[in-house]
Amino acid sequence: MTAPAPGAGPLAHAWGSPARSGLGELLAHGLEGLSVRPESDAIWAAVDDAAFPGLAAQARKEQGTAWPQPLVSHYARYFRDGNRTAYEGLVAARQERLTRAAVMALLDGRGAGSARQGIAAQGGPASGAETHAWIDEVIDGVLLLCEQSSWSWAAHDDVYSRSGEVVPDRSRPYLDLGAGEVAAQLAWIDYVLGNSLDARAPGLRRRIRQETTERVITPFLERLDWHWLGLDGDVHNWNPWIHTNLIAAALFLVDDPQLQAATVARCIEGLDRFLASIPADGAIDEGFAYWWNGAGRALEGLALLEEASGGALDVDLPVVRHLVAFPHRMHLGGSWFLNVADGPARMDGGLPWDMLHRWAVRLGDRDAARHAAAFLPDGPEAAAGLGRVLHTLSGGAEEAGGRAPLVPFTYLASVQIMVTRETAGSTRGLLLAAKGGHNGEHHNHRDVGSVVVAVDGVPLLVDAGQPTYTAKTFGPDRYEIRAMQSAWHSVPAPFGLEQGTGKAFAADVLHPPTPEEPMLRLALGAAYGLRPEQWIRTSSLDRAARQVAVTDRWDLPDLSDLRVPPGTAISPESRTPDVGITYLAAGTVSVGPDGSATILPAGIPSADKQLGGHGRGAVLRWEPAAAVVLVDEWPLDDPLLSDVWGARLTRLRFRLPEEFRAAGAFTLTVEATS
Repeated sequence: MTAPAPGAGPLAHAWGSPARSGLGELLAHGLEGLSVRPESDAIWAAVDDAAFPGLAAQARKEQGTAWPQPLVSHYARYFRDGNRTAYEGLVAARQERLTRAAVMALLDGRGAGSARQGIAAQGGPASGAETHAWIDEVIDGVLLLCEQSSWSWAAHDDVYSRSGEVVPDRSRPYLDLGAGEVAAQLAWIDYVLGNSLDARAPGLRRRIRQETTERVITPFLERLDWHWLGLDGDVHNWNPWIHTNLIAAALFLVDDPQLQAATVARCIEGLDRFLASIPADGAIDEGFAYWWNGAGRALEGLALLEEASGGALDVDLPVVRHLVAFPHRMHLGGSWFLNVADGPARMDGGLPWDMLHRWAVRLGDRDAARHAAAFLPDGPEAAAGLGRVLHTLSGGAEEAGGRAPLVPFTYLASVQIMVTRETAGSTRGLLLAAKGGHNGEHHNHRDVGSVVVAVDGVPLLVDAGQPTYTAKTFGPDRYEIRAMQSAWHSVPAPFGLEQGTGKAFAADVLHPPTPEEPMLRLALGAAYGLRPEQWIRTSSLDRAARQVAVTDRWDLPDLSDLRVPPGTAISPESRTPDVGITYLAAGTVSVGPDGSATILPAGIPSADKQLGGHGRGAVLRWEPAAAVVLVDEWPLDDPLLSDVWGARLTRLRFRLPEEFRAAGAFTLTVEATS
């Protein structure tokens, strides 16, 4: 198929034609400019074993044991019962073991490189002391991947929708996140351990190239119907994640210069579409967690292109500067970050903070650099992927520790998100995060108008976040999942209405906040299929009074006149003729008899650890005090939720008296306990 015409994104503007017609020449000088070096380089001799204690211990524990073996019965479960973790968990375990083995093999030689021979000088196999077990471990893992029937994850493969079959079709490989990850892992192994692979298993590198070409490179170049290309204007995090992995595969595994240049050029066009989709303020509508596998992947791809071109493809671009600033702007405190869409509220381990730190230092963004330095890990984790692990180990000794900047105010107009804290540079006191936006965002939850309130850096009025993915997660029944419903977010529920799905169900900003006046006023009616002005929510932080206030005002039609448009629904469990307002709380909730409630962080696992069990809580008060509050407990049996929040979340549903049905106001105030 014919390649799409290059767009007019930031890369096309900055790089022009050399990134297209002259790309082969830019890449012709080889890979000597890469910061990650092959095994023969002396850089590895400087890496201390203490830099990866957990990784090394796990590698030694599993060496010589049976490899994780994903089976067709695991693959088929997604199509049978919607379970995707049975297969993906085994795939991840296999690849993480291979990453650990590759690191051990690389550092076992400590710069010996081609001098470490597994084949005797006469051409026969080595034996005894010359046998290097870590290289054999890598060889076994690599061949297992080459023989794995599918590199894609079952949840993404189109084999069932095309044929009704549940067995992967080798003749029609599906290029998804999983396939890109395998290709990149094999590429990095080939690049850093190529001499040892040739010495120990002649022919293996040819097999790697054959499989990668057939499963990844050829489908990428021959098909333009991959949804993640963004040719239809919908550009999401798959785009940079896959394109960056393909850049590594092309640089390390494609030996034909013309084919290599064509592949990299197509990747540049794809990354350009992603960068062109980023708003001027650098906001990511999928939030902090997906930043790492979206914007973060794009930054890694850009850095690799710059190094591989000897600096000719300069990536110091305005959009990059805004992207680098996003993570620290979403920081609540400790390990907590504002979570929107399918993101957890507590950060995962193994994030490549060193990558963000290098970018921040290069760009002179002091706040971003301080923030990344505060989270630099003790050592890399295999779950991050081999490319990220190698960059961490070879990146030098960035200075870890220090204090995160904890900026006092952020407002990202493109996604209508405000984050503001009581005390600049400190978690002490209140933090308010308020969100407008729309319900057509990537990985969307019905959360237009939602608020999160933290005390001393720990969220107590919360967004539940991401449950374990199943077939339902991205299907037509997505909003049957409780965590995705507006009924279980801190938002209004006029007449028990559930918010609608799509960009039309949105907020209008009536009063944008400022650093001096952190107040976000939103018209929310359209999120429910009403007129925008029929529901107004104002969320504010009063630093002097040390108080958060969320005020809802409404002027609703008579219930008999309500016409619910397609895309909205009245939640059966919440149906009511009355006005309703919902807040979701974590920790221990106690409702008093006097129009007040207390939320303590007890029972939130990370809060217990962070605060030593002595953290302050929040006092909630509401007006009118006559509002009836219903308390619903949500027992958490999903580990992705319970690991963050503990055994339960609690929903407070406020019901207003009949005289407030047509028009009225309700204010919830939040203060920290003394």
